[in-house]
Amino acid sequence: MNPEDTKDLVRKTYGAIAARDGGGCSPASTCCARQSPPSAGDMSRRMGYSADDLSQAPEGSNLGLGCGNPQALAALRPGEVVVDLGSGAGFDCFLAARQVGPAGRVIGVDMTHEMLAKARENARRVGAANVEFRLGEIEHLPIADNTADVVISNCVINLSPDKPQVFREAFRVLKPGGRLAVSDVIRFAPMPPALAEDAGLLCGCVAGAATKTDIEHWLATAGFQHVRVEAKPESRDLIGDWAPGRGVEDYVVSALIEARKPQA
Repeated sequence: MNPEDTKDLVRKTYGAIAARDGGGCSPASTCCARQSPPSAGDMSRRMGYSADDLSQAPEGSNLGLGCGNPQALAALRPGEVVVDLGSGAGFDCFLAARQVGPAGRVIGVDMTHEMLAKARENARRVGAANVEFRLGEIEHLPIADNTADVVISNCVINLSPDKPQVFREAFRVLKPGGRLAVSDVIRFAPMPPALAEDAGLLCGCVAGAATKTDIEHWLATAGFQHVRVEAKPESRDLIGDWAPGRGVEDYVVSALIEARKPQA
């Protein structure tokens, strides 16, 4: 598929997930066909979110999507401005808003109209005055230069057909000294064509995974310093449940990705 076809497929897939309220299943997973699919809360606990996180986020904002908890890496502080790439129904945005407080601000960006509508309704319902959601692509962020103290993302950059451009955009919108804190999947072994060319696994955060070496190179080329990509081997059980029986956990793993924009 060309890049626009890829974006179209991802947009339609996640629009459908928003319409059915997630259900704790990856788009690639057959778990939604099971009699008792895992709940969004169950999936999020396995990603590293606490019971407090789950209780504090607005109902309907957690769709059980993601591959980790970028909040734990971001170490957000009161008054900071946070940008969330691929914000979905707003789960990470609402958690970030609690940490940055009334003096801070959180901007979620998503290209899926259904997700955006759900996130905005969630914000309206709980009166989240320091959170806003903008329609846009993560390769072309609708955000001014030098806006954010922190850019976060949870298992979204792998969906992009132009990952280097995503990192360039993250660098652009960060203030000098700002930091990137991302949870995503990385590929640690060559993937067979049957998996690499599967459109369902592309939308399911598997087939589009890049290698650690590529991500480190793209971040450095974008201008970032202090780049760190840390694989989380314990995530293989979670990833295996995204597409049961297909062995995807033998090729991809969740990772924590962090980097910093130079002060000058």
